[in-house]
Amino acid sequence: MGRPATATINLDALRHNYRIAQQLSARSTGNGQVMAVVKADAYSHGATACAIALADMASGFAVACIEEALELRAAGIKQPILLLEGFFEPSELAMIGQYRLDTVIHHQYQIDALVAHPLDHPVRLWLKMDSGMGRVGFTPDEYRRAWGQLNGLSFVKDIVLMSHFACADESDNDHAQQQLTMFNTCTHGLPGERSFCNSAGLVALKEARGEWNRPGLLLYGVSPFPKAHGIEQNLKPVMELSSAIISIKEIPAGSPVGYGSQWITQRPTRIGVVAIGYADGYPRHAANGTPVFINGCRVPLVGRVSMDMLTVDLTDLPDVQIGDRAILWGEELPINEVAQGAGTIPYQLLCNLNRVPVQYHGLPVPDRLDFDEVGI
Repeated sequence: MGRPATATINLDALRHNYRIAQQLSARSTGNGQVMAVVKADAYSHGATACAIALADMASGFAVACIEEALELRAAGIKQPILLLEGFFEPSELAMIGQYRLDTVIHHQYQIDALVAHPLDHPVRLWLKMDSGMGRVGFTPDEYRRAWGQLNGLSFVKDIVLMSHFACADESDNDHAQQQLTMFNTCTHGLPGERSFCNSAGLVALKEARGEWNRPGLLLYGVSPFPKAHGIEQNLKPVMELSSAIISIKEIPAGSPVGYGSQWITQRPTRIGVVAIGYADGYPRHAANGTPVFINGCRVPLVGRVSMDMLTVDLTDLPDVQIGDRAILWGEELPINEVAQGAGTIPYQLLCNLNRVPVQYHGLPVPDRLDFDEVGI
């Protein structure tokens, strides 16, 4: 009933992709663990549902902030949960202790807060180095001093040595190797487990795989590489975004289609209207020719994407009827192709999803876990 736009999430595919990440993680140290990144509502796949689906497999989960972490704890998730941006105010420290959260430490103000507000429970900290990302993290010159300050706190049980790649998805860019060399040089001799790899690093840089690896996009069945790599052949897309044809009309050559009349028919054309638009998260700037999958065939998007609708050229598919499904991305149509057509990245397409009902297929997922069902 109602508007046909739907995001269908295949939880069995999610578990399949997690196993691939596990296999890659185990190839370096032999005991590498996977910290599944489920921030931003698991890239719009549903963080709680995805975490529960992986609860018997995952070594831990990574989120952006404490609000996201508390949602997982409320659902019964007991594995380690890492706050990737750390804490923002000292008032969060009590909850970090109470809910047994791991937290990234990337700035001196966080160390000062820990010194001023000791925790009642032991905590694992992830000390982040800015090895060349230019975002958050201690510089290589500051890193050992920061480690020493944290190591001197009685409630700190472990310090994971951490950094983040800027260009691991670019095979012709040696910046990732420079970052790894910088990280290894500056942490030489420091005890503790290590974590560097995002999805692209985990696949492409086996020498960077550590005791903890942090894949995100890969788990959702999307290649982290802008060009064909090979890993995409082994992944299973977790989300299918679909809608349906709600109007079909024949228009003559020379007719404008869509806002701005930016696309003009070059022949008598059969135009189909799909009930999805930029208010749902489909990119407004998707170029003419961006593929949409209908009845086993790819058809080109034509005209400018509207808030609630988009138009496709059905001239070469005369059998398509009102009500037929249109797949915007999924197993038959990789989201990377749509991202390329829109001049963006698949991360943004997934995270921008809005207003679209989500349906789950595959492994049954309860609303929450019993607290004794999964152990840390």
